[in-house]
Amino acid sequence: MQFTTTREALLKPLQLVTGVVERRQTLPILSNLLVEVSDSGISLTGTDLEVELVAHVNEGIDVGSSGKATIPARKLFDIWRSLPDGAEVNIKCEGDRAIVRSGRSRFSLATLPAGEFPGVDATAGDVELSITAADLRRLIEQTSFAMAHQDVRYFLNGMLLEISPGFVRTVATDGHRLAMCTLKNLSEGTGMQAILPRKGVLELSKVISEDDGDIALAISKNHICIRHSEYTLTSKLVDGKFPDYEKVIPRDAGEALCADRNELKSGFNRAAILSNEKYRGVRLILSENQLTIQANNPEQEEAEETLVVEYVGPEVEIGFNVGYLQDVLSVLAAETVKISVSDANSSVLIEAAGAEDSVFVVMPMRL
Repeated sequence: MQFTTTREALLKPLQLVTGVVERRQTLPILSNLLVEVSDSGISLTGTDLEVELVAHVNEGIDVGSSGKATIPARKLFDIWRSLPDGAEVNIKCEGDRAIVRSGRSRFSLATLPAGEFPGVDATAGDVELSITAADLRRLIEQTSFAMAHQDVRYFLNGMLLEISPGFVRTVATDGHRLAMCTLKNLSEGTGMQAILPRKGVLELSKVISEDDGDIALAISKNHICIRHSEYTLTSKLVDGKFPDYEKVIPRDAGEALCADRNELKSGFNRAAILSNEKYRGVRLILSENQLTIQANNPEQEEAEETLVVEYVGPEVEIGFNVGYLQDVLSVLAAETVKISVSDANSSVLIEAAGAEDSVFVVMPMRL
């Protein structure tokens, strides 16, 4: 196996595929990338047995001889990114070594047999869908921040993907907040739900972060396969039942507050400086056309922000984890935000004024 290419041709594919590889592995071969060389180009595969990413690179590759080998992922990527811009690189496998040459640099890396490299056993998709990268990117960006992290309720450590006739929807919740994004007229298929694991969602968002074009989704009982231009990502699905999110969304959410998103975000950011570092609690006091944000901490330090808003209704005092509010305001793109509040003990509904595709629910906290 031998090929020659440039630093730039493989830098991004190497970075993305190496991102799937866990730093600590029970099997030594899982620390390696499977590199396959053929007359049409090369493919790079990384996996942790839950998520597998394959990058196909056909341009800028001068193939000397075909073959395949597994090469240490982190070491190869660290070597690659440390090379100067425009560098030409040659990789040749000799016995159980991969020799990397560029200019006056030479590196010898230990390889493992390619035949031992494990793959994710994905079956054919029961439901298939074509979606643009921009639409999928929006579905992920609007909800992924609300995924739980290492929750014992394992089905919360991921994102629900729901495909129904007429719409595609993503939902994520950690039990304290919920984010939902619905894009209509994207699906004609039958209804189904799948829970994508947290790592699969994060790696997918990296793959489609900048690119456009169409993406093919194939979902089976246990796996999802996503094909996008030069990348194929396959992920196991979380085996569990996602909560009935419809019950969580307040349908009669009370009086609505409308405010400038940037002003709200700045006010929360400043008040958060003096909030309790552990609980991040802030108190919101709503009165006619005015919102007061208060924060304090165990050192008896206090912050107070007063903002002019559109609100007509009873005075309400309610506490929140300010980080949850900041996360929502960071993903909303609209200039005006609508926050519906009923009382101090009920969840609030946050939406972009005039936009119906994304809704956010945040539970209050006792201060």
